[in-house]
Amino acid sequence: MSLVTIIGILTIIISLLGFRNKELFSKFKLNPYLVVHKKDYHRVITHAFLHADWIHLIINVMVFFSFGESLQLYFNYYFGKSGALVFLGLYIGGIIFSSLYSIAKHKNDSYYNAIGASGAVSAVVFASIFFDPWHKIGLFAVLPIPGIIFAFLYLAYSYYMGKKGYDNIGHDAHFFGAVFGLMYPVLIKHDLFFVFIHQLSAF
Repeated sequence: MSLVTIIGILTIIISLLGFRNKELFSKFKLNPYLVVHKKDYHRVITHAFLHADWIHLIINVMVFFSFGESLQLYFNYYFGKSGALVFLGLYIGGIIFSSLYSIAKHKNDSYYNAIGASGAVSAVVFASIFFDPWHKIGLFAVLPIPGIIFAFLYLAYSYYMGKKGYDNIGHDAHFFGAVFGLMYPVLIKHDLFFVFIHQLSAF
């Protein structure tokens, strides 16, 4: 069983438990006030395994599986036996990095809460784009456009919506998760920057 499958199954199980168990949901969700002032640090990780409803869960899991399996192949190719560990570092790192801005922004707001794997999933998607920037991605799941173009549009949209704050969607987490996904391969192995440039120039 691949690491991607394990993470996906774990996310589904914990999310289903959260649907039924309000106490678990309350203990696992990200509340920056409790993280900073009560040192509930586990919330920085556990909130990514909770989801608001079936639609939220299904979308995140589907996107994660769509990009995660191919990304793990890239990691296995470039990192050998350490590929799974590197993938895990991306996923956990994506959860943490995508949460830091919201934690700092809402550290004194006891009513702010966040859940979902979107930050980590964004990291997975953008790490995939790093390795294959011209691979087509469905914009709105319909219009296929090159991944690198999708990346610019996604980052611009997430940044804009994060500033506006119109809805209950974690646009800040999407933005910073995506940034982390692009940076991560180079942070782990600097030579991969040249792989990205080569792929980018192979248009």
